[in-house]
Parts: sequence; C-alpha cells; structure tokens
Amino acid sequence: MQYRPLGNTGLSVSALSFGASSLGGVFREVTDSECLRTVHLSIEKGINYIDTSPFYGLTKSEIVLGKALKTVPRDTYILSTKVGRYGSQPADFDFSAPRVFSSLDESLKRLGAQHVDLLLAHDIEFGDLNQIIHETIPALRKVQKAGKVRFIGVTGLPLKILHQVVETASVDVILSYCHLALNDTSLLNLVPMLQQRGIGIINAAPLGMGLLSDRGAPDWHPASSGLREICARAAAHCRAKNASIEKLAIQYAVSDPNIATTLVSSADPQEMENNIRGANEPIDRQLLDEVLAILKPLNNQTWSSGRAENN
Repeated sequence: MQYRPLGNTGLSVSALSFGASSLGGVFREVTDSECLRTVHLSIEKGINYIDTSPFYGLTKSEIVLGKALKTVPRDTYILSTKVGRYGSQPADFDFSAPRVFSSLDESLKRLGAQHVDLLLAHDIEFGDLNQIIHETIPALRKVQKAGKVRFIGVTGLPLKILHQVVETASVDVILSYCHLALNDTSLLNLVPMLQQRGIGIINAAPLGMGLLSDRGAPDWHPASSGLREICARAAAHCRAKNASIEKLAIQYAVSDPNIATTLVSSADPQEMENNIRGANEPIDRQLLDEVLAILKPLNNQTWSSGRAENN
C-alpha cells in the first residue's frame, strides 16, 4: 500500500481508503459481522483512513464502525466524520454552529472515540455558502481548538463551491466526489490552487456512484441517459476483454500522486480485499486507453446537486 501526505496536516494516508457508507446499509442489507470483518481486513491490508457520516444509514454507519474499532488500536487509523447533512430532504441539512457542536458530540459517542482526526461539513452545496464560510467553518475551528478534532474541511459535488470556499475561508482538506474517475477528471483543475494552499485532497466515488460498474448506475442516479449509456459501453468493453471496469477505475483514481487518497466503500470483505489487491497492481495501459477513448465524447459531464446558486 502506498501512503501519501494529506496536504499540510502532517498525516500520511493510504492511497486507497475505506468509505464507511456501506456499513449503513445504503447499498444493500448488511450484517454487523460482515461489516466488522470488512473493517478489520481493510486495516490489516494497509488502509489507515476511514471516513463516515451520521447521514450514512441515518447514524447506522457510525454505530457499526464504532463496534468495529473497539478492538483496533487508536493509533493505527485516521478517522473522519461529518456534520451538516442528516437526511435527503432540505430540512435535513443544518450547518449552524450549535448543530456542529451537538452533532460532533453525538458522533463521538456512537464511534466510541474521544476525538476524530478530520471533521468535514457534508455536501455544502445544500447550504447557504455565506453561512458555511462565516458560521460553519468557524464552528469547526472551535471544536478543533477544544481538542475534539485535529483538522477540518468541507465536502461537495460542484467544484465551483469548493473553489469558492478555499478562496475565502481556511480549511485543511477538501473531499470531492465523482470528479476524479475514468469519465471525469475535472478535479485536477483545482489541484494547483489546493497544493499552493497546502490543502489535502480526498477523492471519493471513483466508480461514479455506480456509473463505472458492471451493474450500472442505480435508478436514482442523476446522470444523463447519454452518460449512463456511454459508461455502460465502457463496462461492456472491459467485460469483452475479461477485465473489470471497477478494478480499472480504482487503479486509475489511485494512480495520480497529486491526490492523497481515494475512498471506496464496501461491506463485503472479499470485495474489499479485491479492491485493495487491484489498487496495488499495475494498470493495463492498453485497456485504459481504449476505455478513455470510449468515454471521451462525454468527458467531464456532470450533474447539478444542491441549491441552484451553488451549481
């Protein structure tokens, strides 16, 4: 497993990291036993960064992760959780300072932790950016000063808002999803600015939330029909070559040394072991070129998320 510096935090994170959304049963029904085995296997195989949120499974992810980490030495993993998003409806977002404070305390209790290494404002495009910059981020800094958090940051889909926050506020890390994948590399446009400021870069959803998979995008996926179709064509091309588009997508995401870490999520220990093994294997350059050529017509096509003014 490769390890890379997370901006100027002083943390060294595994190139492939564990997204704990799957522990909340957001993709399928899961059992505690398989979730615990998956977490333990991931750490044993070299993953040292684990990311969760009270939103995942409506707190189930944090609860199950807390059970899994009870027997794991605290100094062997880097832990992050989030504040601000607690559901999928507009009323389920609360980026106020009081909610930051109470949410963190609730998360720490569920996780069985005294502190988290990273605390992130979750999907800030659903909030008022003025509030995010002038209330939420200062609240994150307050809990950092209190010793409950080591570093703070924000997450979101529209790169526009990440750019705006970085230009006007002080954060240690950003988490971007669906923008460093086989079909979309637009996150790389922000890398020079982020590196200049010493901000750590976390990439998530290298499979495009299912676009780059044999199963294909789920019904709820916001991608256009054209993007769904072209990604399905790329997946079929990989199958015809007896290859896995999931493996290729993960390899592609972790191969960029400018990105500290890429989050993948699974509650299946065998699947997670395959992800780790694949990430450590050399990429098939010919297959990669062929897949990128298929995807090129809709390269960097995205979708809206959150408030209209934030897109």
